Amino acid sequence: MPVHSYRVKHLDVKRYSWWMGQNAGPPPRDEVDGLVAAWQAQRPDLDVAPLHVLSRVSRLAKHLDIARRSAFASHRLAAWEFDVLSALRRHGPPFQLTPGALLHATLVTSGTMTNRIDRLAEAGLVRREPDPRDRRGVLVTLTDEGLARVDAALSDLLASERALLRGLGDAERERLADLLRTLLAPFDAAGPDESRGQPDGLRETGQASRSAATASQRSSRPDFSP
Repeated sequence: MPVHSYRVKHLDVKRYSWWMGQNAGPPPRDEVDGLVAAWQAQRPDLDVAPLHVLSRVSRLAKHLDIARRSAFASHRLAAWEFDVLSALRRHGPPFQLTPGALLHATLVTSGTMTNRIDRLAEAGLVRREPDPRDRRGVLVTLTDEGLARVDAALSDLLASERALLRGLGDAERERLADLLRTLLAPFDAAGPDESRGQPDGLRETGQASRSAATASQRSSRPDFSP
């Protein structure tokens, strides 16, 4: 079995949480404020207001990508492995899907999905079984080891994400989620055909996170959405 090496830049979640706790009150200035001010000075003819929102989304996506990769690597998983395993896990017992359903869930090409299933099966995280409804078909099933790994990685991921959101109260989180949903809904409504025009692995992923960082750091989207 091949041994994978996962090198991840770790996000210091404890230090981040402490900093957020020490900075209650009016939001402090951040680097985006300086960036926007510079553009306003250099290009007063342009409305740079979108940068206030989307530059922050992009920067947060990079930090979230680091946190996610760290959570996955702690359990010897790459991001794309978590994507496939989590799709099976979310489906519920017996944790199995057809390759076509997995392809739709993760928005990668059929060739990429075949390769990923092969590698996960070799690692003992999934297995192929005959599809009783289709004599020529197969089902991809999560193994006990795959189930244990994806559950543990998800627990660590959620702990990191809660830390990243510590600076917001419950009502603020709900409001932010509503606003982001409004922005994302048109892209989701476009359907998978339009989504396939994105780099492999760039999805939804229900992920702000199928993110700018994801696109720049990988050639395939794992769907980072748990």
